[in-house]
Amino acid sequence: MTYKTVTLKRGKEDSLRRFHPWVFSGAIAAADDTIEEGDLVSVYTHDGTLIGNGHSQIGSIAVRMLTFDDTAVDEAFYEKRLMDAWRMRQALGLQREDNNAFRLVHGEGDFLPGLVVDIYGPTAVMQAHSPGMHFARDIIARSLTQLPGVHNVYYKSETTLPYKAHLDPVNDYIIGKMETDEALENGLRFHVDWLKGQKTGFFVDQRENRSLLEHYSKGKRVLNMFCYTGGFSVYALRGGATLVHSVDSSAKAVRLTDENVALNFPPEDGRHKSFAVDAFKFLDNMGANAYDLIILDPPAFAKHKSALRNALVGYRRLNAKALEKMAPGSILFTFSCSQAVNKEQFRLAVFSAAAQTRRKVRILHQLTQPADHPINIYHPEGEYLKGLVLYVE
Repeated sequence: MTYKTVTLKRGKEDSLRRFHPWVFSGAIAAADDTIEEGDLVSVYTHDGTLIGNGHSQIGSIAVRMLTFDDTAVDEAFYEKRLMDAWRMRQALGLQREDNNAFRLVHGEGDFLPGLVVDIYGPTAVMQAHSPGMHFARDIIARSLTQLPGVHNVYYKSETTLPYKAHLDPVNDYIIGKMETDEALENGLRFHVDWLKGQKTGFFVDQRENRSLLEHYSKGKRVLNMFCYTGGFSVYALRGGATLVHSVDSSAKAVRLTDENVALNFPPEDGRHKSFAVDAFKFLDNMGANAYDLIILDPPAFAKHKSALRNALVGYRRLNAKALEKMAPGSILFTFSCSQAVNKEQFRLAVFSAAAQTRRKVRILHQLTQPADHPINIYHPEGEYLKGLVLYVE
């Protein structure tokens, strides 16, 4: 199979020799004039040695590498990569009677840069983050239905593709239709809104952190800030919390949280209450010592490096507001999902918040994304979720 060609400047192949999957535009010496957004291209060194094949795109990342040899990127390629990803999830024990929600493809972490696939029971929800994956969506969908138990493929890329590509994607089923919007995570039931919800409809990346929270919830008064669909709230209730309050600025999110609580607990349970209000306002008006366990899991404060400074101020301010009002002997679960913020920067922001409030704080756990969101060892940028569990005296 012959692809259009990209030739690198002398010495710019070093990172690719180390299997980093991105070719930056500044590393390119020459390229075919006919290359269009999303085309398959072969990348060569300055002296004509083939490095591998990938998807082209406009922007600072000019090529996302799919292979580091002459392997053809065709239907057989996608079938093999998806089956490899599936086998790894089976090895992790994620497909079982009490769990059918997990990430199947995590972009570069599964050697498919630009592609995300989450599984919710019989439905695969696919997101393209690159034009090349958008153009390959039908091939990928067919390959997904070759996997055990996958009957439906929903394409959800209206907000994830580069707007400059002018691709106008439509969120819809490529194969099949909705059978159920319920998914099972560690024995708990959740409505997953992949039609209109954020990301693919549910944050499967917090599964293991929710389980840890359940362990700490017995006898606690729990506050779940930025609750979205209420995942942490439901786990806290099962863990034996005496009360759980869920807060989100979105009335729709609060409604989803209430629905998910109702899926798992009878109406007479009475321990849960939700609030559609701005998080900072809620913390400002919150009484001291009202909660023994607080979860801060905000949306990304920095989607790009340009927003890093403001993001760190935001994390410091948010954590300080919570810390200053927490009961003695309480626990804080605090997170950042901003890829632009690294572990050290987030930890420093939380440290600054603790110092500002003059509370004695100890780190109990340092958290990250679960194994079904793997980090390609050659692509450390894939580590995005950071969390700390703190004991507050």
